Amino acid sequence: MEWMAWTLPTTLFFAGIGIILLGMTAWQFATPTLSRQGFLPIATTRGDRLFIGLLSSGWLHLLWLGFTDQVLWIASIACVIWMLLLMKWG
Repeated sequence: MEWMAWTLPTTLFFAGIGIILLGMTAWQFATPTLSRQGFLPIATTRGDRLFIGLLSSGWLHLLWLGFTDQVLWIASIACVIWMLLLMKWG
């Protein structure tokens, strides 16, 4: 990964997204999903909630970097909690 000048957190972040996508693909093949209504204002599938969660997590990280000088791990922990909530009740 040196040719891309990635840091360890960046590598772990994208590796985590890849693992999540592989897991979601396997889960979809094992048990196909149906749309359902949660706390989001639209009916969503697991894939929809994953996409919304990844986008909102990216924005949360950007906002964190833009407005605080704190370590990024705090935003990452908040994003993991947000993804768990979104996937369960979204």
